[in-house]
Amino acid sequence: MIDRRLRVVLAEDSVVLRDGMVELLEVRGCEVVATAGTADGLLAAVAEHRPDVAVVDIRMPPTHTDEGIRAAVEIRGRMPEVGILVFSQHVETVWASRLLAGGASGVGYLLKERVARTSEFVDALHRVADGGTALDPEVVDRLMRGGRRSRVEALTPREREVLELMAQGHSNRSIAGLLVVSERAVEKHVAAVFTKFDLRATDADNRRVKAVLAYLADEG
Repeated sequence: MIDRRLRVVLAEDSVVLRDGMVELLEVRGCEVVATAGTADGLLAAVAEHRPDVAVVDIRMPPTHTDEGIRAAVEIRGRMPEVGILVFSQHVETVWASRLLAGGASGVGYLLKERVARTSEFVDALHRVADGGTALDPEVVDRLMRGGRRSRVEALTPREREVLELMAQGHSNRSIAGLLVVSERAVEKHVAAVFTKFDLRATDADNRRVKAVLAYLADEG
């Protein structure tokens, strides 16, 4: 059961949507310490309050293109301890790759129209605040299609399914349930992914995160 009160900064340029989200989050036990309608306002609010997680829309004033996710990348660089949950109608693969370039720990990217229940959104917030990952399957698919394909193409269809579910934050047990296979079978698929991506075990590294990031394109 989730009982920790999260401190959240919410960036959304639509006043109606922003106010509605504040009410929903507070009912669910979160503390919205600040809201922002612009990227500059978001940066200032995060610097002042140092929240557990910042919820960020991609398109914000003045141009309504990519100001929000640019700010998210800046926050990631300046204050990596702050979780980032991008919540948008759009998939920006270039900026999403940059957001994930330093590691997927503490990063989420959900599409507004695909979140069916408030509880799902709040669960994702907690996961990101705790250093986990919450990526919508459509975001994962777009990143995979836009990224380095050589490693991904070496995977079997089942290994790719397992990798996509890993990227969404699922444990081996959860993946086993979703794919209706044994947990041991999932472990073998995960090990195969690590091998094909040349990811060796170390005490410090999170190979699950590295496996998700290994094929994302953001070198240019």
